[in-house]
Amino acid sequence: MKGKLILEDGSEFYGNLVADSSAVGEVVFNTGMTGYQEILTDPSYCGQIVTLTYPLIGNYGVADLFEQSRKSFVRGFIISELCEEPSNFQCENTLTKYLTDNNIPCIYGVDTRAITRRIRSNGTMKGVIVPVETSEEDVKKYFSVLPQMQEVKEVTTPQIYEMDNKGPHIVVMDYGIKRNILNSLHKLGCKLTVLPANATLEEILELNPDGVFLSNGPGDPKDVPYAIETVKELIGKKPIFGICLGHQLIALALGADTYKMKFGHRGSNQPVKNLLTGRVHITSQNHGYAVEESSLKNIDVCITHRSVNDNTVEGMRHKNLPVFSVQYHPEASPGPDDNTYLFDEFMALLPKGV
Repeated sequence: MKGKLILEDGSEFYGNLVADSSAVGEVVFNTGMTGYQEILTDPSYCGQIVTLTYPLIGNYGVADLFEQSRKSFVRGFIISELCEEPSNFQCENTLTKYLTDNNIPCIYGVDTRAITRRIRSNGTMKGVIVPVETSEEDVKKYFSVLPQMQEVKEVTTPQIYEMDNKGPHIVVMDYGIKRNILNSLHKLGCKLTVLPANATLEEILELNPDGVFLSNGPGDPKDVPYAIETVKELIGKKPIFGICLGHQLIALALGADTYKMKFGHRGSNQPVKNLLTGRVHITSQNHGYAVEESSLKNIDVCITHRSVNDNTVEGMRHKNLPVFSVQYHPEASPGPDDNTYLFDEFMALLPKGV
């Protein structure tokens, strides 16, 4: 079936639809060369239509092993070339069947380079994926849909759960966490108690954890004031490690500010410089907001990491308290494992003897 992507600026891109379905959401692009199933199941993409810049997608199929959450929260998928005959020893099914079974609208056979250039020039914008014969009136109805504001509530765990272990006890605040981040902490011996995003300070402290981990998640950090308030109350009471959205929440809780980026950082090949060591690490990222550097000037934090591409703040550490954060994902799903050392740094902040 023929379909088209229509962006908010009126530009149109024609291709083929995997199924007779439509989508509306913020159109973004990801520059990773692998990991399409992890991207589809990363809750940080909630509310977004994801364009993959790598041309051939689906060539190694899909497998349960690569799932990063209980379901896909993306609104749509845009790819250049769809592989219908995957080849990989772990392959359990085709990407086409996965998209169909999970009701994920997808348009393929489009010029993803042109879409990416448009977004890089004009910034992220709303878009719709529709069958090519869709009327102009129906397209206007799609564009009139109000933007989503409560993505975190949609993706967070509906109930508390544990991953038992013999090591230190970590409370994980789930704003849209990926499974491999949990697995990375668990492999270090940590006992994990995963709480929903709206858990209160009292509920956290009642568990008497050795440390608190603030996860990745979707949307504008200012849309979750309850989380900001909880983090503000928590700072100074327990060692804290925040990533992605968790990084932004720490900044806001400390009195700093965040802003929406023109087109964000999304991909598994983003270079970041560690200012403490001078090394450049390749990182996996997925965010459309960043910490405003000027707002950190009168706060007791030091900037520890910067993006090599645009010099934005990618990491910070409190000067006096056991609190630090990075803007990127330190594990490799998808992406490199250059940054697993950050989990070790978190372990070093925990009380001795646990």
